[in-house]
Amino acid sequence: MNLLDKLNEKKLTLIVSLPANDVELAKAAIEAGADMVKIHINVEHRASKTRFGSLQEELENVKAIRDLCHSQNISSGIVAGGHNEIPMSEIDGIIENGFEFISLYDKHMNPLIMKKDIYKMVAIDDNYDIEFVKVYDSLPIDILECSIMDPKTYGEPLTVREILQYKSIRNSTNTPIVIPTQRKITPEQSLILQEIGINGIMIGAIVTGNTKESVYKSTLEFRETIDNFNKE
Repeated sequence: MNLLDKLNEKKLTLIVSLPANDVELAKAAIEAGADMVKIHINVEHRASKTRFGSLQEELENVKAIRDLCHSQNISSGIVAGGHNEIPMSEIDGIIENGFEFISLYDKHMNPLIMKKDIYKMVAIDDNYDIEFVKVYDSLPIDILECSIMDPKTYGEPLTVREILQYKSIRNSTNTPIVIPTQRKITPEQSLILQEIGINGIMIGAIVTGNTKESVYKSTLEFRETIDNFNKE
């Protein structure tokens, strides 16, 4: 099953955004039931306080994670960077190394990437314009990541205000939507995301922590909650 088929299932897709490019963290996430794994290069990750180097600097680790994911039929992708001057050679390297998807903020993404043969997860931030969201369906963008929380509010509890924001975006596009845990979303709250039509939840450092034990524990809690809710 490819990435989009998985995201378009009725059941909420569980993606784990690793706090470091460490194969042991990937193993913990996969063993606990992750559907997909996302890693990073060329960025200082705000939530995990981790600096990720270039593709070449991270290559040994990211290839180990890629190989593990492939062996378990788990989709893997990479955040290509956190700025708008990412060389296209980095993008080509990601594709050549066999990752299924690339992830970038819209404001950082070279439009030439839309022509590349790789799934694109494109993120909007807290300055998003709902009119821009309405255009997603007409562009070769495969997944919309709603990273719309003000960074000053990271780690705060999820409220109905955020649900209203997510639902307004859901009502504006047919593109599959993934919600990252910028707020401290609980496993039970993730079911509300499924009920309003969200396709995937991407759990990261705010809920997973930074150790293999904490990644395993939190991933398993989400996995069991989602599976139990979707039992026929």
